[in-house]
Amino acid sequence: MIPYVTAALLFGIGVYGVLRRRNAVLLLMSVELMLNAVNLILVTADASVRAALPHTGQVFALFVIVIAAAEVGVGLAIVLQLYRLRATVAVDEVPLERVDA
Repeated sequence: MIPYVTAALLFGIGVYGVLRRRNAVLLLMSVELMLNAVNLILVTADASVRAALPHTGQVFALFVIVIAAAEVGVGLAIVLQLYRLRATVAVDEVPLERVDA
């Protein structure tokens, strides 16, 4: 019961961070927090339920970790390019239309 509540709190903090943060790096950190909360749910459910396939939750958690690593790599590359072009990482100041240089 405690890991489920902890994961729900972590996920809630991550959602709050995604909705409230304006800094792109902190936005990525909030997404990572949400992915870690999902990992906690998967591993806890795998340990407590034990369905027909053993260790299924742990395998899914490994897939989520791989996706999170790829997201960090691509996300940080986008943030670095944004900083080089605009000299800021605030997501509010990024224009939605294309600006030709």
